[in-house]
Amino acid sequence: MHSQLPKQVKLVEVGPRDGLQNEKEAVSAAVKIELVDRLSRAGFANIEAASFVSPKWVPQMATSTEVMAGIARRAGTLYSALTPNMQGFEAALAAKADEVVIFGSASEAFSQRNINCSIAESIARFEPVAKAAKDHGLRLRGSISCAFGCPYQGEVPLASVADVVARMRDLGCDEIDIADTIGVSTPRKTQAVMDTAARAFALERISGHFHDTYGQALANIYASLELGVAIFHSSVSGLGGCPYAKGATGNVATEDVVYMLNGLGIDTGIDLDLVVDAGQFISQQLGRKGASRAGNALLAKRVV
Repeated sequence: MHSQLPKQVKLVEVGPRDGLQNEKEAVSAAVKIELVDRLSRAGFANIEAASFVSPKWVPQMATSTEVMAGIARRAGTLYSALTPNMQGFEAALAAKADEVVIFGSASEAFSQRNINCSIAESIARFEPVAKAAKDHGLRLRGSISCAFGCPYQGEVPLASVADVVARMRDLGCDEIDIADTIGVSTPRKTQAVMDTAARAFALERISGHFHDTYGQALANIYASLELGVAIFHSSVSGLGGCPYAKGATGNVATEDVVYMLNGLGIDTGIDLDLVVDAGQFISQQLGRKGASRAGNALLAKRVV
């Protein structure tokens, strides 16, 4: 275990895509553009802005082309899009995405239930997308869901995680996300999974995507920092469903992560006040209070 924590951390802001995609009420392209622009100004190095999936499956993401065309791009920020197939890839390419994201599961049961095919088959389907990304000089990110536990099979063997990481690596992924989709992990488990992933892929290109369903996300991020992981995903205002609702995602709130990293003296390049503003903006648009404890505490201090 590293006694030194990383001096710098890259945060991937996933609110505009992962956060909003489960919202029942349609969020306009104009609101999404404003959210991305606010996050760009806050200084994120990477913002997940769009998803080129069938609107039949994810209606909320039907505005992705409009959003990508409307945002004010900040130099030094990567704008990412999810691309499940070649059709999605072509749309992402036309929309000038800087990075395309492919996704698989570490859980065989989850893969079968969600996309009706095995893990190996699901990754094989991404081969043309991965090749096209490389041919066009786009960054390629691989996302691995259910790496710490599965709603259908429960425990996910470490060997399964290692296998999917190796498959993603072999597709040429520049970065690989290890995701706790149902938020069940705890710090020691987190370190075992991250350590396994790091044996199959460069540690500095591994990211942690932790959900706060059981209130463990910050602890799991800290446990990952101890191993030297220096890329994490978070969602402004904790967008991505209430952790108590059925099927909730419970994304960790960006404000909480930045507050913790600031306290640890770790550089993120992110302006916390601007993130709090962005969180307040989108929460007001959605007509509810933000889910970030740090964000709410900082807002309360302002109203003195």
